[in-house]
Amino acid sequence: MNVTCSTKYELPKSSWVDIEFHDLTYTVPQGKNNNKLILRSVNGQFKSNELTAILGPSGAGKSTLLNILAGYKFRNATGEILINGKPRDLKLFRELSRYIMQEDLMQPMLTVYEAMMVAANLKLGTALSKKQKQTSIMEILELLRFQNAKNTLTTQLSGGEKKRLSIALELLNNPPVLFLDEPTTGLDDLSCMQCVNLLKQIAQGGRTIICSIHTPSAKMFSVFDKVYIMSMGQCIYQGYGPEVISYLRANNLECPQNFNPADFIIEIACQEYGNFQDRLVAAIDNGKSLYSSKPKSEQKTLDASESTPHNNELQILEQDKAAQPQNTRTTWRNQFSILLIRMWKQMLRDKSYLLLRTILHILIGFIVGTLYIGMGKDGSKTIFNFGFYFTSIIFFMYIPMMPVLLQFPKEYQLIKREHFNKWYRLSAYFAALTVSTIPIQLILGSLYIILVYVLTDQPMEIGRLATFYAICMLTGIISESFGLLIASQLSLVNAMFMGPVLSVPFMLLAVYGFGSGYESIPKLIKFAMYFSYLRYSLEGLIYTMLTNREKLECPEEVEFCIWTDLDYFMKDMGMENTILWLDITALIVIYILFRGGFYYLLKQRLAPNKTFLAIKYIGRLIKSQIAR
Repeated sequence: MNVTCSTKYELPKSSWVDIEFHDLTYTVPQGKNNNKLILRSVNGQFKSNELTAILGPSGAGKSTLLNILAGYKFRNATGEILINGKPRDLKLFRELSRYIMQEDLMQPMLTVYEAMMVAANLKLGTALSKKQKQTSIMEILELLRFQNAKNTLTTQLSGGEKKRLSIALELLNNPPVLFLDEPTTGLDDLSCMQCVNLLKQIAQGGRTIICSIHTPSAKMFSVFDKVYIMSMGQCIYQGYGPEVISYLRANNLECPQNFNPADFIIEIACQEYGNFQDRLVAAIDNGKSLYSSKPKSEQKTLDASESTPHNNELQILEQDKAAQPQNTRTTWRNQFSILLIRMWKQMLRDKSYLLLRTILHILIGFIVGTLYIGMGKDGSKTIFNFGFYFTSIIFFMYIPMMPVLLQFPKEYQLIKREHFNKWYRLSAYFAALTVSTIPIQLILGSLYIILVYVLTDQPMEIGRLATFYAICMLTGIISESFGLLIASQLSLVNAMFMGPVLSVPFMLLAVYGFGSGYESIPKLIKFAMYFSYLRYSLEGLIYTMLTNREKLECPEEVEFCIWTDLDYFMKDMGMENTILWLDITALIVIYILFRGGFYYLLKQRLAPNKTFLAIKYIGRLIKSQIAR
């Protein structure tokens, strides 16, 4: 199919990027003294203005090669990667390239146009006006034949439309290089062809487009400008797809008539016709040669001179404003406000979830208030007030934490994609996430507190109510931070299991030793109690609600009330020396530690430093030894 690219969206030749790699090797450690070789000294050349497909059977190393070239994986890799003939500077190259991952995860509750505008505001900054951004967005949507779906919610898009939106989001700042991991996976034949034709059209604007593909149809195989076929971590063919037939014939392998040549060479790579691995690797020199049916003198190799001179990465970034590189992205403050507005918009549009949370707060507030109804000033029920305060902090532990454990592991995949493609700084996302959840927690928490406070007949004093509210809210945001701390490192299933389990020690330590005397508590448990934020919350609530009050009245139907004197109750509980400001300070410190820990662990998961990598390596060693 002959497709031409719109001149509106072509790159100037000074921005074209050619990628070469020599002797690229990648190993994965397995056990103490064992490494698995994934790539074995592969070579290749991917040129601008071309659509290149990396093919191969499962386990051939195609995704690994794509990840290394994109800079997504680079540790444990050796060899040389050149950009326009010069050694790659990974940091600068990341400014020029974008990686579209296999999972078509979209920010929910946004329309296509809104998602594009958020991306434009983050990527293009204030250099362009809103009208210019709108024009750029519509040009891209038109290029991808997507303009009719601009007002459709991302959750309502089909698989092919989600793939096109993923591409559109990364085209906004006109990157010279696009990497795509299996862009046709999950699509029907028609959608696959549409996707590949669109990529071909985009490539003809001067971009270097590289994608990994499972076995394509014969028609799709002919659309690619070049295919790079891998087997067992080596290159067995590099050249124009249909020419693989003559290449195999030259190596005494005849493709049957009316047989898809892509299927045939993949079957050869799987050794279904015998072991031809070494012969094919040698014929193409493990990717150093570009096969062509033209005479030998006309064939191109990696050493061939180029007719069009290219600039290196730094020159592209500095000289070519038309490329709109990622270094034009907006300021930290604007990133924060854009992300915050996006998060709030998504929260408010998820009406069923908001309604569910609202009903949950009201329903549980009504149940708890009914269980402890009228006990706040009843001298015979003083110990029940203790139970009410404990129930309240348990509520503010689980209710904010559980949604985070459920949602953040999925959110992480979106963060990984956007952060790798340099949409925003991680600190801006962290700040926006921290602020975004506070209003909803304050409002919904108020519903619960008003209900239980009135129903249980607690003292109607502004100071006590305000402190009760503040301690409950602090408990809630600490619990949310604890949930984020867990969810930042675990999968959805593991997070949902570990969150409630790890919360149990906090609950046990919160009530341990009350009424038995502080001195009788073992030293180890005393030390552990300092880390239970629920204990500080419980102490703070009891002190706030029970100190400096008159004696409670004992109901006439009750013969004797042991704890009408609340000071006596505090002494019996071993809480006569409680210092309120110290409990609140401890809660604030724990909040900072949990929130800061979440940020650190998330940052290390996205871009681990040497210390974190060493810890993970030790963990893998221990795991492998246990498995043995």
